[in-house]
Amino acid sequence: MKFLLDANLSPALISPLAEAGYSTAHVVDLGLLSASDEDILRRAEDDGYIVITADSDFPMMLALRRATTPSVVHLRHINELALHAQSALLVANLPTVLNDLNKGAIVSLSPTRMAVRGLPIA
Repeated sequence: MKFLLDANLSPALISPLAEAGYSTAHVVDLGLLSASDEDILRRAEDDGYIVITADSDFPMMLALRRATTPSVVHLRHINELALHAQSALLVANLPTVLNDLNKGAIVSLSPTRMAVRGLPIA
């Protein structure tokens, strides 16, 4: 399972995710820093990434297309969280949703709530 961090998240999240055993890249690593959300989704699908983002456009685009891939982890209400708290949130909750992400899902994750919707969204 590979994760792709969107531009709105720090590349510094790669290290704690790697320490937890997750293969992770940042859009800057793939030359996608200024790419459109559509291009990022296409690359994630082509290369088998799960997108981690704080941008609500990704879940909306998947829903509108009735897409089954790629899975997305949508981080919500994290702007006020320090980097270590963001990484702790991900590391603590990813194991719970790995099966869902493998099947195709949008996971909405905040410090107080987690919701999972299978893809495609009806």
